[in-house]
Amino acid sequence: MLGLGVTPYEILLQAVGSSADPASGGRQMPSHWGFADRHVVTQSSPTGSQCIPAVGCAEAARYISRRPHLPGCTAQGDEVTYVSLGEGATSEGEFWESLNTACTLHLPVLFVVADNGYAISVPSSDQQSAPVAELVQGFRGLAVHRIDGTDYFEVRERAAAAIARVRASEGPALIHATVTRPYSHSAADTQSKYRSADELDVERSLDPIARLRMELVEAGVLDDARADEIEAAAKADVAGAARLALAAPRPDPATVGDHVVDLPHVATPELVPAGWEPGTPVGFGEAIRLALHEAMAADERIRVFGEDVADAREDVLADVEGKGGVFGTTLGLQKSFGMARCYNAPLAEANIVGRGVGQALRGLRPAVEIQFFDYIWPAMQQIKSEAATIRWRSNGAFTCPLVIRVPIGGYLTGGSIWHSQCGESIFAHVPGLLIAFPSRARDVVGLLRYAFTCQDPVLMLEHKHLLRQPYARDPYPPEGYVVPFGRGAIVRPGTDVTVVTYGATVERSRQAAALVEADGASVEIVDLRSLVPWDRELVADSVSRTGRCLVVHEDVLTCGFGAEVAAWVGDACFGDLDAPVRRVAAKDNHVPYEPTLERATLPQSDDIAAAVRSILAF
Repeated sequence: MLGLGVTPYEILLQAVGSSADPASGGRQMPSHWGFADRHVVTQSSPTGSQCIPAVGCAEAARYISRRPHLPGCTAQGDEVTYVSLGEGATSEGEFWESLNTACTLHLPVLFVVADNGYAISVPSSDQQSAPVAELVQGFRGLAVHRIDGTDYFEVRERAAAAIARVRASEGPALIHATVTRPYSHSAADTQSKYRSADELDVERSLDPIARLRMELVEAGVLDDARADEIEAAAKADVAGAARLALAAPRPDPATVGDHVVDLPHVATPELVPAGWEPGTPVGFGEAIRLALHEAMAADERIRVFGEDVADAREDVLADVEGKGGVFGTTLGLQKSFGMARCYNAPLAEANIVGRGVGQALRGLRPAVEIQFFDYIWPAMQQIKSEAATIRWRSNGAFTCPLVIRVPIGGYLTGGSIWHSQCGESIFAHVPGLLIAFPSRARDVVGLLRYAFTCQDPVLMLEHKHLLRQPYARDPYPPEGYVVPFGRGAIVRPGTDVTVVTYGATVERSRQAAALVEADGASVEIVDLRSLVPWDRELVADSVSRTGRCLVVHEDVLTCGFGAEVAAWVGDACFGDLDAPVRRVAAKDNHVPYEPTLERATLPQSDDIAAAVRSILAF
């Protein structure tokens, strides 16, 4: 059984007799509870965000149990994935997305909603039109149980029956338990400010511990003296644990950055074996498709899913060409590897990424696709609060080897706001998330190969404009060609100015370099290839030789990733600079639909050439 969204009481039960061994995630408690050896997943605080990863965990269990040979993956054939939340958290959309998928896939997930009537100070009547047990009735296949959570014997009997049903593969279940909240939500909350004295008196009378004691004494199981002894012993245990916690040494401040990410080492990056004969060049998009096919053939833990990624329904698959994504980058994967390894997901970005998180927690290596970067924002909670924090918040006990593939960018002459956005700097601001942004076919292959070796979440940004551009074509690289993150490339050597760029602006920088070459200037172009981490050493080396630096990117100027590069160069390379560091980027407005206005918004080769000339004239 896997637990997500475990309540404090359940955590206390798990903690009894456990140590603060880093392998259990103990040193991150109480904020990030988790016990890898007991299958209790590291906890997070955003309300409702644990529900979709729970569904992903259950998906992974089904997949793994049928493939017991998968390295680093274990599952039990009759396991149940348990996830709990309060009634307030059921207002979150991710709760409803998780129910939809659990029922659609008939997954063994047990949802427990502990309903104490208040989300901090907001009463249930302000949250929903009816109790959650009534609202979920429309989900076909979901067994709904409404119980008195203050009655130990009812909980013991009816919850056991609900779990048995889920364990018997009869589908997901939801327990809606009415519970009590005799105390305020937190130390910063005083519930007497918004609850009447009479209501609080009734609340105290519902204390399940006092109720259990009374029932045990009335049944002759205990007498009052023995009950007093048990209560005293429990208080002594808690007080003793508190004393131990207070007496424990404070953590070493030097360890605060441990377990953010852990990059794999590549002994021979970008290796091209002697005698290798390059084949016919392939486009950027076709290189992605081939790299995914290659990765899936080599590792059965890799599953590809997302919006439109499959070829077709199984019943028509043999008679149609297949879809394979809006851009064809997943074409043929379902036909080659089956629907268990390449399949469509609902049009719900949080659902896609959250299920990927849950599968990654089980040791699989999911490769999920968000159809367009412009629509990634519903998944931000799962990316930032769940995937990117898992290693750190669990003190390394859990990792999240998830690859998120996202078509990005403009230069589409008609893509408009909703199909032309960049915004990579927003994600570069998230600790624990790795980001790659290649500019050509061989590099997207090398970066994908590296991404599938990472134990941390990767955002693979694939520029839409480059997918079929002739200048981005390369022979498909040999097996040893792996591009580690943080390793840039000099794509045009020069002596007078360094242009640092990535993605679609690499080619525009080449065009600009050719324009200023007529002036007798020599431009060196550095393609970063990955942004987190990025190759500071290569940039510093180039600037030390040229004395000048221009940073170019497609995203808007204000707070774009170029600001980070420019600030670092201005600080670390100040002694080598003969001119101020400058930037060329998109204007601080949305990308227009009309092609002339789009061209005026996005950086063009003429803009880059003008900036280079300005730096050289300084």
